[in-house]
Amino acid sequence: MKKGNLKCIEKMSYLGVGVSLGTVPVYHSTNLKLLDKRIKIADLVLRFMILGIGVVAAVLIGTDSQVKVFFSFEKEAKFSDVKALVFLVVANGLAAGYSLIQGLRCVVSLVRGSVLFNKPLAWAIFSAEQFHKFRVLDYFINLLCPKSIFPTKKKKKFRIQNQNQRRVTRFHLQRRRNMNLLLLLVILCFSSFYTPTTAGNGSKTEERVIQTKGAYDSVLWVVQFSDLHFSVHHPDRAIDFHDLVGPALSFINPSLVLITGDLTDGKSKDLLTMKQNEDEWMEYKTVMDSVIQRSGIDKSLFFDLRGNHDNFGVPDVGGSFDFFSKLSISGQLGRTGSVNSVTLETPLRKHLFVGLDTTMLTGLRGPTNLFGHPTDQLLSDLDLELSRWDSQSEKPVTKIAFGHFPLSFSAPSGSGRTLEDVFLKHSISAYLCGHLHIKFGKNLKRHHLLGNQFLPFQKLFQTNMHRSSFGSTVNCSSEVPPIQEFWEWEMGDWRWNRAMRILAIDRGHVSFIDLNFKSGAKDVIILPTFPLDSRFMSTSLSHHNYECQNVALSSYETIRSLVFSDSPMVSVMARVYDLQSGSLVLVAEAKMNKHADEASRESLYVAPWNYKAYEDASPDRYWLQIEAKDNMDRSTFSELRPFSINGHNFEFSWSWKEFLVMGCQWAALYFPLFWSALYAMFFILLLPKALLVFPKKIYTYKNFLTNKGLISGVLWILQELCRVQTLWFCWVGYLFYLILFPWFMGYIFTEAKRKGYMTFRGWVIETSDRKGQHEYVGFPDIMVVVLPHLLFVVLPAILVTGALTAERAIYREHMLASSGKKKDDIDLNSRRCNRRTRKLLFVVCLVICTKHFMNCRTLTKAYDMNPVFHFMGYGVSIPLLLAYAIGKTRSA
Repeated sequence: MKKGNLKCIEKMSYLGVGVSLGTVPVYHSTNLKLLDKRIKIADLVLRFMILGIGVVAAVLIGTDSQVKVFFSFEKEAKFSDVKALVFLVVANGLAAGYSLIQGLRCVVSLVRGSVLFNKPLAWAIFSAEQFHKFRVLDYFINLLCPKSIFPTKKKKKFRIQNQNQRRVTRFHLQRRRNMNLLLLLVILCFSSFYTPTTAGNGSKTEERVIQTKGAYDSVLWVVQFSDLHFSVHHPDRAIDFHDLVGPALSFINPSLVLITGDLTDGKSKDLLTMKQNEDEWMEYKTVMDSVIQRSGIDKSLFFDLRGNHDNFGVPDVGGSFDFFSKLSISGQLGRTGSVNSVTLETPLRKHLFVGLDTTMLTGLRGPTNLFGHPTDQLLSDLDLELSRWDSQSEKPVTKIAFGHFPLSFSAPSGSGRTLEDVFLKHSISAYLCGHLHIKFGKNLKRHHLLGNQFLPFQKLFQTNMHRSSFGSTVNCSSEVPPIQEFWEWEMGDWRWNRAMRILAIDRGHVSFIDLNFKSGAKDVIILPTFPLDSRFMSTSLSHHNYECQNVALSSYETIRSLVFSDSPMVSVMARVYDLQSGSLVLVAEAKMNKHADEASRESLYVAPWNYKAYEDASPDRYWLQIEAKDNMDRSTFSELRPFSINGHNFEFSWSWKEFLVMGCQWAALYFPLFWSALYAMFFILLLPKALLVFPKKIYTYKNFLTNKGLISGVLWILQELCRVQTLWFCWVGYLFYLILFPWFMGYIFTEAKRKGYMTFRGWVIETSDRKGQHEYVGFPDIMVVVLPHLLFVVLPAILVTGALTAERAIYREHMLASSGKKKDDIDLNSRRCNRRTRKLLFVVCLVICTKHFMNCRTLTKAYDMNPVFHFMGYGVSIPLLLAYAIGKTRSA
């Protein structure tokens, strides 16, 4: 849809409605068509009531007059004698004229369904509405102080000589009082009815309903980009986006364009300092304005979200360094809430898209800004948005959520709730995200399914891409609880891979294709929408519905595919292959015809087929491929996709890297991994020390030679470490230091003014109210510093120091056995011995120190640290302990 034919109504709160500047046509409603009509009728009635009352008030004041007798002469006064009353007549006339214009607009809107979607015009109407509010003061004055129109002086009274004149005057005053009271009630009602919604809090949500014209049988498509990372150090990213995306969008012509975070890079050239750069944001705004203009798509159909890179070093949302709120598309359009939604409505279905911003409320610099942090308020708003049409729509609803962070990198809220809980509750079709980039693998997809058999483990990890509940039989009873599941689809990045995704919804079937522009622009793009890819798109619900015949089988009767091209298509062919014999065998071929629809966008092709012939228990027996040939005789083939009419899943396994980033819930695993590592190190240090208390449990090199075994060898090595008392106590003290004290200090925001110090529980910073209180932020993001330090620095350092002490013991025993001399004479011969094991351990110590110093350098650059004063015990402890161990074990 280009600029689209949008059908919307005035924005409503949950108990009323309001005008939202720049996004006037928004819904917060129940039965939209019925409520649309009722609201407009109510608006029309109120407009003409004010029109009528304004005209009556102007006529009454304009025709009213009073007569008073001053001694021997009479004086008649009219409204023109008092300037305030002249203004009141004019004001009532203007209000009546404005109400007449707006009333006519309501009539036209009722008839044609026209839309006000112009920000300056919305401001003009809003300002004019406030005119009624300013008039309320005048009505209050006239209501509470109804006086004669004659000016009077203080403490001076005039008597009306004629009793009839007194009665007439009282009648006029009472009539004015009643009229003002009626006007006051109407205007207060009307003003509150159109009170605009104020922006600014994180819980604000926005939703719009867009009538999508020309969608074939409820087929529509959207485009997604993610992780653009526009950088002043890599201008090619923005240049390629400008040159390639605008023309591509013009012929794809999507209903929405989603950009799911990391719009800018926010990194220095050496990649170590991570904070906001205004030049990158200006470049993003300039490029996006050009892309929007070249694509011909309305700006309001672009939804960009904040990623962790867009939040590096941003202490407050809306602050001076929050460039997203100022220069992003969503920021310019006033989408300031954490949850924003839009509904695309077609003749047969509704399609609800809900975007969520789960970045930190207090944005730290990287690298400890890696996770999404949904709050309880955000989860409540998300729950509310996803349930908007549950009992309020006669049409079926397809629900799609989109955000930046995968669920494996999303922390739970303060109450322990997660995004997965909300998505499973509503059984959304898919959650679209980015963040991980393609370097971890091309199959970063995950199927989430709620089932009792998974409860003990699903909060920690998922070993495979699929969670299938398929059994030998399907229970079609209505008493069976509904299946709660959804797909999570992470997409590649624009940063290195120039990736773009097209997602289509065809009668509730959701499919997608991922493309990359590394080799240049695409002339033809093919997206099969039915049958679905059994690897990444089949669900337990589709299998259940097919077996129980809970779906319209007419949707299975054709092969359907979207074909996008900048040149006319000559032919489109669908081919089905059978893999049962071990090789692909062509079993069906059909010509696809363009869908006949006058309002179509010339992209959907269909071909009838006998779908029952392809029912099979195997999800990868049949494969589909589409070939499209244009008028230049260029052929383009779609990717071969396995499909299952029955809805079976083709079990597709992750690589180990894909499992680490998609299958592990790192927020839930952080504390178990942290305490496991610490307990292991305490066990290594304390158990051998405890065994030394018992003489029968003393392990030496001679005992190890007599009774060789893995356990006895390990205990001997660790007891040798315990015998070096100073070294042992230093290691125990260092472990307690890591638990009880800050690790280091640094500047954690873009402006180097506010410091924080990091512990294993997060960064400790002063609260935003600056009242001397402190709070923890950055949990579990600090795991990228904590776990590597424990697992790759501290633990190896403890083990290598134990190995050094064991090597010294072996050397001592060797010298005693070879020389036959006393211990005092051993040092004289030790210089003549070649200690190769010690040299190897010395190299290992150098590797550990190098790794540690690289980590320290990264943190120094990232948080503007002073290596002497800000590192505390974190920076120098490991090198000093290793140096002491090397020196202590130099001689026997």
